Parts: sequence; C-alpha cells; structure tokens
Amino acid sequence: MSKQTILGRVTQLAKANINSLLDQAEDPQKMLDQLIRDYTSNIAEAEQAVATTIGNLRMLEADHKEDVEAAAEWGGKALAASKKADGLRTSGAAADADKFDNLAKVALGRQMQSEKEAKTAEPTIAAQTEVVDKLKSGLDSMRNKLTELQAKRDELVSRAKTAQAQNTMMDAVKNIDVLDPTSDLHRFEEKVRREEAMALGKQELAASSLDAQFESLDDLGKTSEIEARLAALKAGQAA
Repeated sequence: MSKQTILGRVTQLAKANINSLLDQAEDPQKMLDQLIRDYTSNIAEAEQAVATTIGNLRMLEADHKEDVEAAAEWGGKALAASKKADGLRTSGAAADADKFDNLAKVALGRQMQSEKEAKTAEPTIAAQTEVVDKLKSGLDSMRNKLTELQAKRDELVSRAKTAQAQNTMMDAVKNIDVLDPTSDLHRFEEKVRREEAMALGKQELAASSLDAQFESLDDLGKTSEIEARLAALKAGQAA
C-alpha cells in the first residue's frame, strides 16, 4: 500500500459525516455496527502502515545523521592531513608533504560525497515528515471518529429500548376506551340493573303464585258454604 493511498483513506475516513450516513441508512444500528467494525479494521491497518512509514523516515534520518557526521569527520581528516603536509613542506620534506596533501584531497572528496548524500536526503526527509504528521493527525481523527461512532451506537440502542418500552406500554393501554373513561362503570351498572330486574321478576313471579293460592282458598270457602247451604236446605225439606 503506497503512502498516498494510506493518506487518502485516512483522510476520507476521518472526514466521514456520520449523521449524513445515518440519515441514508435503512437500519442505523446495523450500519453503525458495521462502521465500527470497518473503522476498527481500518485504524489497525493504518496504524501498521503509518508505523512502517515512520520507521522508514527514522532510517532516512539516521542515514542523514551518519552522512552529516561522516562529512564532519572527513573534513577533520582533511584538515589534519593538510596541516601535516604544511609542516613537512616547511621542514623540507616536499615528497612527504605532497603525500599528505593528496590524503587531504581524498578526505575532502569523501567529505563532499557525504555532504551531497546528506543534502539529497533532506527534501525526502522533509516530505516524509509532512506525510507522517498528516497520517498521525488522520489517525487521531479516526480514533475520535470511532469514539463518536461508539457513542452514537450506544445512544441509538438506548433510544430504541426506550421507544420499545413506550410502544409496549401503549399496546397495553390501547384497548382502554380513552374517549369514555366510565365505560367499565357503565358496564358494571348495567350488570347490577340486570340483577335487580331478575330479582323483581322473581318477586313478581312469587307474588303471582301466592295470589293463585289465595284464590284457590277463596274458591274452597265458597264450595264449603254451598255445601253447607245445600245440607241446610235438605234438612228443611225433611222437616
């Protein structure tokens, strides 16, 4: 994975608009769960890539430091050889002096090569440092975004549970007649009235039966009186 690709993905994920994504989702909770998994995976992948990029940068910096130190060391050797040559030349040893001057030239050549390598590496180090800084910033944003995602998911789950509890409560009371809160009282009153009517019916039925019995008793009395009169009548005829 190239550094540009890593930086592009980190930047894109860090700038993702969670609220916009939620508005477009059919099932926000499932979408958030998937986003959390994706972010966690992408963060781990990005962390590994950024670590590799940082490692490469530190190697470049170490090589640059060695080149700078080498340039300084070769410069010191060149100076020492030149001084030695000057001393020998002063003492009349021209041949030996030339030898040390040549050594000074070799050292200066090595110094120049080290300086060139250090200078060549500097733009690359600067560019890599900028990339690493952006990647670190992007990773921080991704981690913050992951925290935001997790908070959004927890909030959504809590709201869903609350809504479910409210729906359950509404289902429990939906059969109650909210337009006539005395409907149950009316039904009870109607039941009492039916019981009272039944009691009245029984009383009336009992009264009717009692009247019939008295009527039978009256009829019996009439019959006895008739019988008595008939007996008296017969007795009078016989006399």
